[in-house]
Amino acid sequence: MTTQTKELISPVTQPTKRKSYWLEVAIVVGLALIVLLIIPPVLNSMGLGFRVNMLGRFMALAIVALGIDLIWGYTGLLSLGHGIFFALGGYAFAMYLELQLPDDQIPAFFGLYGVTDLPWLWRPFYSLPFTLGAIVLVPSIVAAVLGYLVFRNRIRGVYFAILTQAALIVFFNFFNGQQQLINGTNGLKTDTARIFGEFVSSPQIQSLFYSLTAVFLVLGYVLCRWLTSGRFGRLLVAIRDDESRVRFSGYDPTGFKVMVFAVSAGLAGIAGALYTVQSGIVSPRTMDIAFSIEMVIWVAVGGRATLIGAILGALLVNFAKSFLSEQFPDIWLFFQGALFLVVVTVLPGGIVGWIREDAREQLRQLFRIRPQIATYPSLEEDLDIRHEQQHISHQESDG
Repeated sequence: MTTQTKELISPVTQPTKRKSYWLEVAIVVGLALIVLLIIPPVLNSMGLGFRVNMLGRFMALAIVALGIDLIWGYTGLLSLGHGIFFALGGYAFAMYLELQLPDDQIPAFFGLYGVTDLPWLWRPFYSLPFTLGAIVLVPSIVAAVLGYLVFRNRIRGVYFAILTQAALIVFFNFFNGQQQLINGTNGLKTDTARIFGEFVSSPQIQSLFYSLTAVFLVLGYVLCRWLTSGRFGRLLVAIRDDESRVRFSGYDPTGFKVMVFAVSAGLAGIAGALYTVQSGIVSPRTMDIAFSIEMVIWVAVGGRATLIGAILGALLVNFAKSFLSEQFPDIWLFFQGALFLVVVTVLPGGIVGWIREDAREQLRQLFRIRPQIATYPSLEEDLDIRHEQQHISHQESDG
């Protein structure tokens, strides 16, 4: 076997993967620098500073979308209850901010219900390190417990989706009724609280959390990219495509699904905290069923099992929602519904899926460009093969 034949047969995946990986890293870092260094001053100079805050909130929602894509796109677990974990992260950080008061004072809303002593549940949130840990660990632990109870009984598919939605309703009703503990339906406000000696709503603090949101979005993407690469990622896809075969191969899918579900919930908790501090309030409305369904729609629009599609879908859908509500306040919901229907029916693989699979061919047909025939460049450059082709062409012309 010749050296060239070995090159054609042997895989060249390592250099290709390495090149693709560094290209992806460069793109992610480049986009992050644009978001951090270019967009804020440009929008502020145009008098559109409120758009910066809007982008910050939407980037926080994109972190949730990454977690949804991790469990739904790669593992095949459709969660319709991620609002639980989003709200837990938001409430954890809001409780810390509410406690940034002079000594011997408690949040003002307690006085409305006759509470004079700070409940024991609130006391650990005086500590910032505890709060930061709770933002990630509390949603992750809740998801791990719920996931273990569900997955060990081999519940999956539509039944898992229904159970997560049922859990969402339970948490919504519980938080909604806790007036004396967390202010019930009114929620916890964060814009009038202080952190680092400044009001949370001040431009300095909002700029800080905008930057933190961009950084955590990149870190979340890197984490999900790492988890979905290599053997672990292939195992997640195998669980999605044929869980029974994975079980027969000697693996226990329960542990893997619990782990992925917990990681996804932790990402949602981080997103909830970052969204809360930029929106100024957290309430049981974040556990509304429609909001959790919207999270799934973001991933579907961007493209399942793509990660970058989850980010793109979250940003595009929310900006479209904001634009339509501003321009057409009375009928924007109809536009939103039509947008979702068009994307799902025309682009079943999402935007990124369309770009990867069908965009090139459809653009070629639109502009009437003749397709290039795929070949092996190494064969075309081989001198012996060129001489053989010339010899065959001469024979055909002589004949």
